[in-house]
Amino acid sequence: MNIENKIKRIVGALEEIKAQDITVLDTGKLTSLFERMVIASGTSNRQTRALADNVRIRMKEADEYVGNTEGEDSGDWVLLDLGDVIVHVMLPAVRAHYNLEELWGAGEAARARHIQSDH
Repeated sequence: MNIENKIKRIVGALEEIKAQDITVLDTGKLTSLFERMVIASGTSNRQTRALADNVRIRMKEADEYVGNTEGEDSGDWVLLDLGDVIVHVMLPAVRAHYNLEELWGAGEAARARHIQSDH
């Protein structure tokens, strides 16, 4: 699966569970570890875990690599390793505190790139 189709599948999985403020950052020029970073917010610890779980299920259904998941115990910030894509699902306060968009040098252009799936 190419990277754009993978991103659409991830965003679609997040939208199914009503994720908020889905942002995709192109990190390919910043690191060789992964090409994209997807950041989304959930309204509760339960929802962040459900969002991460739905992404994991949808990627496995497509026979895509699903690596480690971190943070499911607390649900404040759940990280999924999908190989060339890293997914962060966070509570709004945690997201505002860590501000990954700014940390990764996204600036205004990348912050404005909110992706919608095709469904």
